[in-house]
This record gives sequence, structure tokens and C-alpha cells, in this order.
Amino acid sequence: MRDVQHRLLALGFAAGDDEAGEYGPGTVAAIRAFQDRRGLRIDGVCGDDTWSALVEAGYRLGDRHLSLTAPFLRGDDVAELQRRLGSLGFDPGRVDGIFGKSTDRALVDFQRNVGLVTDAICGPSTLAALGRLGASGSTPSVTTVRERERHFRRPHSLAGRSIAIGDTGGLDAVASLIAAALTEAGGKVLLLQHPDGSEQAAQANAVEVDAYLGLSLADGPNGCSTAYYRAASGWESPEGRRLAELVQTGLVPVLHGRDAGVRGMAVPVLRETRMPAVVAELGAAGVVVERAADVATALTAALRRWVAPAADA
Repeated sequence: MRDVQHRLLALGFAAGDDEAGEYGPGTVAAIRAFQDRRGLRIDGVCGDDTWSALVEAGYRLGDRHLSLTAPFLRGDDVAELQRRLGSLGFDPGRVDGIFGKSTDRALVDFQRNVGLVTDAICGPSTLAALGRLGASGSTPSVTTVRERERHFRRPHSLAGRSIAIGDTGGLDAVASLIAAALTEAGGKVLLLQHPDGSEQAAQANAVEVDAYLGLSLADGPNGCSTAYYRAASGWESPEGRRLAELVQTGLVPVLHGRDAGVRGMAVPVLRETRMPAVVAELGAAGVVVERAADVATALTAALRRWVAPAADA
């Protein structure tokens, strides 16, 4: 717990009056504030996702050499490199803080274009070149433009589109109804039923679906909400956000629940998918199951509007 408190403090989240090593209310509040800032689920518990985010948040660009490794390097330094490359027109894929193959290709392209050795390693010479070119990561990224381009180059109807439907448990019947409705509309559906979001993301990425739609239940009076990918740095998936807004608009009247809104998050399944992705938190199980057919209809309609040309949406 001392290490957790030290890392939180270094990031500006003090543990209040808690003693060093004490998991008291000040530490819980600091963890919750950090989780909120990073787009994680806010529970005040330093679980695996929160601990990983704490470690990643401690890296600054230049702290270490960055390159393609197995497993992939992760950290805020990787996200900063991705932002800087994207601001110069080199597409590293989404700004997710994960040094994958797209980031590797973008780095090599950058090195080739500025006359550096194409060693695919972001070290001092590459950082100096980025600095000379004024790559700050604050200008619009080519990644945002290309996500929209890829979406609108695909068919403008569900026919020919592939959608992954993810269920982490308890909604298999609802997921099957949604899959049937999408299939009837001409879509290709991949049903993912695994409790781990990272595993679902890997499966969706493996078959390169057009969109991922995750389903979950909510305990308590939280209402209906929908999340899309938004990095702690501020970069967000434009098509993920648009799909989330359409899903939320369709679900709230059907579920007759409180509209808990649309939120950008960086939970693993949203961060690690390489396509527009949303997770819909539907509410209490009894209500969702009772209105499962209407939920399927609403989600199919939302996806129809998402794939349609802008003028027809």
C-alpha cells in the first residue's frame, strides 16, 4: 500500500490524513479520483487494472527506449509518442498507450522520412527529431481522420458489416436476441462470451469486426449508461463516441431507467479493441430480461443509424 500511495502522490493524488501503508478513507478517495481521471471503473479498490494504470502513468517520454516487444510496452510515454507521430501525419493507430505493430510502422515511417536510421526504436535521436519538427501532440491527429475514413468506406447498411456482441456474464439470452436481430438485418455477428474484457478484445481484433458492442448489468440505481474509448490523454475514438450516443438514445426509452449518460472510458475492452467499441450498462437484470426483445430492436436500430450515410442517419 505504501507503493500505491507513493505513486498516487507523485501523480497529484494525496492520501489525506492516512498514515503511510494505511488503506484508509484518504487512500480510497485518492484511488477513486485517479480512477475517474483515467477512465476506469470507480470503486476505490486498487485492483489489477488500477495498479497497471498507476504504473503506466509514471512513465514520461524519454524515460526508456520504446520499441516493439512481446508483450507490448504500455505507458503514458507510448501514448505521448503516438500523439506526436499522429500530429505529423504518421498513423500509429489509436492513441492507446500500447506500442503495437501500427505504432512500430508509424515510427519507422517517421525515421525514414527524416533521414534517421530505421531501427524502430524511439531513443534520443528520434526524440530530438520529433522536437525539431515541433511535434507536441497538441494538433489534430491523423488517427482521428483515418478512423472516420475507414468507417465511411465500409458498406452503408448492416449487410456486409460485422459486429461483435460481448457479454461478460448473465446476458447470454439477451446477446443471442441481439445477434439474431442483427443477422436478420444482414449483418455478420460474432458472439463473445468471456468474463475477461482483454480476451474479448483479442477475439474481436482477430477477425477485424467493424464494431464491438459490449453488454453489462448495473447494480443499484445507476440507470442506463454507455461508454466509448477515451484515453487519459484526451484522445477519443470519434466513431466510438458517435455509436455510444446512438446506443444511449435508443436504450433509455426502452429501459425506462434514469439516463446516466455517455462517458469516455479506458477500461481494457474499450482500450484494446482496434475498432469503434462501446459498452452499454443496461441496468437491473430483471428489467433487461423482461424487455430483451425491445433492447435488441433498439440496438439494431442504433447500429443501422451508425452505418448509414450522415444525411440518412
